[in-house]
Amino acid sequence: MAYQTPDQDSDPESKNQTRLYNPYKDLEVPIRNLYQLPTSPEYLFDEEARRKRRSWGENLTFYTGCSYLAGAVGGAAVGLVDGVKSFESGDTMKLRINRVLNSSGHSGRAWGNRLGIIGLLYAGIESGIEAARDTDDVWNSVAAGLGTGALYRAARGVRSAAVAGAVGGVVVGVAVTAKQALKRYVPI
Repeated sequence: MAYQTPDQDSDPESKNQTRLYNPYKDLEVPIRNLYQLPTSPEYLFDEEARRKRRSWGENLTFYTGCSYLAGAVGGAAVGLVDGVKSFESGDTMKLRINRVLNSSGHSGRAWGNRLGIIGLLYAGIESGIEAARDTDDVWNSVAAGLGTGALYRAARGVRSAAVAGAVGGVVVGVAVTAKQALKRYVPI
């Protein structure tokens, strides 16, 4: 919307030279000072500012969401391959597209739900261990990986739970070690 002053209306040559409306014109503050926002997070309490870690609720949301997203994308890719493999010689293009979409949607949902549950279990167990030990170190993550694997496969028996717990602990141990090495040797 163009804004014109009354004296511009009276001059016929200045009708083409309209000035844009500035809503901050009457404020006695330079415009650039209005938008100088802080780059670091602002906290209400000092305890929140000293904490260098996400809260349990943030962890729960982060791990569950990332796990579900990774599972859904991986499952959709597997479903895409399965859908292409299931083509038959007499299929029309619409039928082929339908097979691919149905297969990728089914696999994406299934994988996303599985990995989302694993992320939910991991976040809950890690937050519980951290609260019980009152420390934040690598061993909390490894123990949470052990517990997540064991709890996820507990319904299939003790042996399956023990193997899954060991795999979960090793996977988390490797991930934490890789993260520490990345922090140390890769300048970001």
